[in-house]
Amino acid sequence: MILLRQLLGDVLRRLRVRQGRTLREVSTLARVSLGYLSEVERGQKEASSELLASICGALGIPLSQVLREVSDQFALAELQAAPVLADVPDHERIPLGESVSGSISDSVFPEVKNMVAA
Repeated sequence: MILLRQLLGDVLRRLRVRQGRTLREVSTLARVSLGYLSEVERGQKEASSELLASICGALGIPLSQVLREVSDQFALAELQAAPVLADVPDHERIPLGESVSGSISDSVFPEVKNMVAA
């Protein structure tokens, strides 16, 4: 099962590391304990919307960008898990379209489409 909190933590960590920031720096700016921020990044804690907004503010990144990246990662994870549905009877399946690449809109998920095509 794909856990949203793990994907969210991965995105937050990747953004923080990309900026060359430490957990301590971000936790101080976000006014959240170092340990709690670490648990959020490791996907062990569910962050409230207020906490996410605070972390994003500390990183100088709009919450919408973080959620968009999480959404793209979630979509990719779902597509990678799709073969598991091979044992599901046809009448219980949700149609995905003619092909995986054909079911992803270029305008909505261009990054995900490129990842799947690779």
